[in-house]
Amino acid sequence: QVRLVESGGGLVQAGGSLELSCTAFGRAFNSVPMGWFRQRPGYEREFVAVTSWNGGRQVMADSVKGRSTISRDNAKNMVFLQMNSLKSEDTAVYYCAAGRRPTYDVYQSPDDFAYWGQGTQVTVSS
Repeated sequence: QVRLVESGGGLVQAGGSLELSCTAFGRAFNSVPMGWFRQRPGYEREFVAVTSWNGGRQVMADSVKGRSTISRDNAKNMVFLQMNSLKSEDTAVYYCAAGRRPTYDVYQSPDDFAYWGQGTQVTVSS
């Protein structure tokens, strides 16, 4: 059974940092992009970050650019989201996702991702 399991969420004060982790079970995803999305209260799910199959390319949403980085470790079947200088508007459920098709490029639409984790809550207190 293919599963993505996120961890690392929690409560943090504004200005603080968190690192989210996502571990894939059941198959390797080393040929597809891996991404992070989030859903804030009252909003639709939105793109946060994506990394290419080998970690050579990353695209970050404008809302987190300069404050967050995405990385992956294919040997461990893991992807990470390091978030710094957190703001109250970063409060959301964060989801890890694995791409639907192999590519040397990246994609950002949720429809391009085939597998999703259950989400981890990040709450930033002001």
